[in-house]
Amino acid sequence: MNDLKTGGQTDPALPEYDVVIVGGEVIDPGTGTIGAFDIAVKDGRIAAVEAAIPTERARRVIDATGQIVTPGLVDLHTHVYWGATYWGIEADPVAARTGVTTWLDVGSAGAYSFPGFREYIVNPSRARIFALLNLSSIGLIAPTWELANPDYWNIDLAAEVVERNRDIVLGIKARIDCNTTRGVGITPLEKARELADRVGLPLMTHIGNGPPTIDEVLKLLRPGDILTHCCTGGDMRVLGDDGHVRQDLRRLHEAGVVLDVGHGAGSFAYATAEAMLADGIVPDVISSDIHQLAIQGPMFDLPTTLSKFLNLGMSLEQVIACATVNAAKAVRLSELGTLAPGAPADIALFRIETGDYWFYDIGMQERQGDRMLVNTLTMVDGVELAEVPERELHFWAKVPQQQRSAAAIGVRARQSLS
Repeated sequence: MNDLKTGGQTDPALPEYDVVIVGGEVIDPGTGTIGAFDIAVKDGRIAAVEAAIPTERARRVIDATGQIVTPGLVDLHTHVYWGATYWGIEADPVAARTGVTTWLDVGSAGAYSFPGFREYIVNPSRARIFALLNLSSIGLIAPTWELANPDYWNIDLAAEVVERNRDIVLGIKARIDCNTTRGVGITPLEKARELADRVGLPLMTHIGNGPPTIDEVLKLLRPGDILTHCCTGGDMRVLGDDGHVRQDLRRLHEAGVVLDVGHGAGSFAYATAEAMLADGIVPDVISSDIHQLAIQGPMFDLPTTLSKFLNLGMSLEQVIACATVNAAKAVRLSELGTLAPGAPADIALFRIETGDYWFYDIGMQERQGDRMLVNTLTMVDGVELAEVPERELHFWAKVPQQQRSAAAIGVRARQSLS
């Protein structure tokens, strides 16, 4: 290796690798690397993925025997603008215990609050943080209503913010449901469509309960856009009256519209997810929609959300793809979500715990499962993230009693097997 040579010769006194991870089962759908491989890290990047990598000259050796080794998870739908919004959690403490190395904050910041998001959230974070800019200039300061006032639909302002922050703004976000729009109809999504087209970035739209209707929303989506909350049980769901996936949704999906789970605290229904899978429609991306409410359960975190789909019959490779390479591709992050040599050394280790688990959707419908993904180590740029205490939740972050009860059950189930 060139950086270890002195006078044309390799210096045997210098370490060849910073880290070597040995003994694990690698699952990297992005490169198709599945099986028993070691991983070497040098200067913050993947240096090698091979069947047996010598460890004698590694600064650190990590024994991953009995665990799976994946690219760092890319969570496509999150809210991490802590302290300035109703919803935001702190990214780094959660990253360290969940394997998430890349967070896409979707719409927490609007044009007026984006400078603070960049300065106080993105810049100091150890994990990677990117954003979708909210069409609304005020973003998600309050629980909802951000698109109810047309004075906040300032396309020129939003476009200028995108141009000044293209390194971290990867798309446009608009929440479209009865609460967010409050009587202004589909016009905010039309404006968001105009903004996304103007800046040449994908549009993510959130669905739930209308009005507007799902028909109005689907007409405005284009290939490369992201429909989040695709497993909602609300009346904007992707199922028709016959209980099957709508044909117009199927056509859009085949044309390239990305279907994202975005579990959250109000947007995942087992009935919808099971109907989609039965109809052969597999979500492209499994994301958490983590926020101050969702983190309390029944979502909890991204590994728990992935475990729900694992127990619904998706393969381990499929669910890992949905939270790594698929998520990265959806927002054009070509270097992330992979363990390809030369890529940033964002790596996650997991155990697959077995036992009796009860998983819940947001309506507290339960399903039993026997496998749970449990993160054991998270690395960004080849450096392990230290687990640190998480701040207390905001005093207003109250979930309904039934969700508190289910959350306690879920936590006890995980603790009993850890």
